[in-house]
Amino acid sequence: MKYTRLTKEQLENLQEEFINFLATQSITGEEWTKIKEKQPEVAEEEIDIFSELVWEGALTQAKFLENISPQQLFLFSLGKAEMRLISLKIVDETKDITTTEGYAWLQKNYMNDDVEFFTATKKYENRNTDIFKLIQQGAVITKGELFGFFENILKA
Repeated sequence: MKYTRLTKEQLENLQEEFINFLATQSITGEEWTKIKEKQPEVAEEEIDIFSELVWEGALTQAKFLENISPQQLFLFSLGKAEMRLISLKIVDETKDITTTEGYAWLQKNYMNDDVEFFTATKKYENRNTDIFKLIQQGAVITKGELFGFFENILKA
């Protein structure tokens, strides 16, 4: 597989889409039940194919990623040919921006000397694969509000 199989929870959340996917394969609900019981390897293959389609669609549409750790914030803008990064590093190791208090501190002190900014640009080897690797490392797809906020600060 190019990506990973969707979890049981993810599949449950996409139940309607999965039913439509099976319908495009001319598989009815009754047939699906039989396949799961008598041909579990075929059922797993269908789930894998569906998972790939879901991941491909989500990754293709993704425009921003965020990855937050206790002392670092990685914000990615996902263009067609390259990704841009804005990274914040919290120098004061007593601050944890994954907590409510730590995040509130960052909101008030982002221009403080205890916060270092870094920027970078990287061309993709393969856009969706590169984005998927970042997701596997803890990044989540977002609408990009934080990226936009810090991008405006860095331009000023």
